Amino acid sequence: MNATATPTETPQAAQQRPTLLLVDGSSYLYRAYHAMPDLRAVPDDPASPATGAIRGMVNMMRSLRKEIPARYAACVFDAKGPTFRDAIYPQYKAQRSPMPDDLRAQIPPIHEVVRLLGWTVLDVPGVEADDVIGTLAVTAAANGFDVIISSGDKDLAQLVDEHITIVDTMTGKRRDLAGVEAEFGVPARLMVDYQTLVGDTVDNVPGVEKVGPKTAAKWLNEYGSLDALVAQADAIKGVAGQNLRKALDWLPTGRSLLRGQDGLRPERMGGRACPPRSTRSRSASRTSTASSSSTRPTASRAWCAPCPPPRRRPGTRKTRPAKVRAPRRRRIPAGRVRASRPTTRQSCNGIASTPGWTSCAAPLWRPSTPRPPRWTTCVPRSSA
Repeated sequence: MNATATPTETPQAAQQRPTLLLVDGSSYLYRAYHAMPDLRAVPDDPASPATGAIRGMVNMMRSLRKEIPARYAACVFDAKGPTFRDAIYPQYKAQRSPMPDDLRAQIPPIHEVVRLLGWTVLDVPGVEADDVIGTLAVTAAANGFDVIISSGDKDLAQLVDEHITIVDTMTGKRRDLAGVEAEFGVPARLMVDYQTLVGDTVDNVPGVEKVGPKTAAKWLNEYGSLDALVAQADAIKGVAGQNLRKALDWLPTGRSLLRGQDGLRPERMGGRACPPRSTRSRSASRTSTASSSSTRPTASRAWCAPCPPPRRRPGTRKTRPAKVRAPRRRRIPAGRVRASRPTTRQSCNGIASTPGWTSCAAPLWRPSTPRPPRWTTCVPRSSA
């Protein structure tokens, strides 16, 4: 999930970057379930379905959209079944208690309600929600988006860069480049190495024994990376050095469990890859014949999850504006002119200079005077 550094942009270009909002739906599920009461249709009746998590999820998603008005948004959930990490380490998340039955029963309606609220809902089998979020965030940032991730999971801190920020709506914490370094003592690019040394008790991923956050941050700031630290493991003294040398065989496995998978193909996220842009010039495309165009491969019209739908070319049938018909003019009899308000000045005074006609005796209507009659008769000019 580590993103490559992008060149510095001008302030004007930075303001033009659209925003993609990604939500860790699995984290929101548990948060809504524990924060809300059961809200059963029949109170104190276990047979009545609980709806508290649904209500809490709706409130949280609406509040988030008001707080972060992003044009593009997606909510990512964990899919059913094992992931590739279970094959690497069977004890991965083994200490966690199973999901409560009341919460499990509310997951399908929660997906449907979030989708009806206008969110794109994703759950990819074989991977976790963090992997999908990492793929979308890195891909969108590389394509000119500013990405905001709403989650309280510290594992996503490894994604933070100039265009990816993590916010925790529960605590109000904002993890950008400065926030990650202030909280963990290491820059965001070293978060995977930091977690590999410390371990993750929530996911049951062991680290180096008796190595805490301060020791891990000290080593990484001194040696620059975990690979450089492993290369100098013999120079580390004390009990911490002995434990580090004992864990050398485990560190690659621990890193593979904690590192997010940012290389998911769009096909696995329910969409297809965006068709590549044509490299031919416009003049070449205009002069191409029907035979040559028939031999070209046809690009799919589907698009991947973080990309907006392609805009239809202007002038096509569906986007062509409806014809605006001019109002039908009422035929005015000869010798009469329709009176109107002075803003348009279409009374008979306006045609006083017309050959063959002179002004009528009626004065121009003013707001302070009574409304003029519907028709005003104009007097023909004397032939003399």
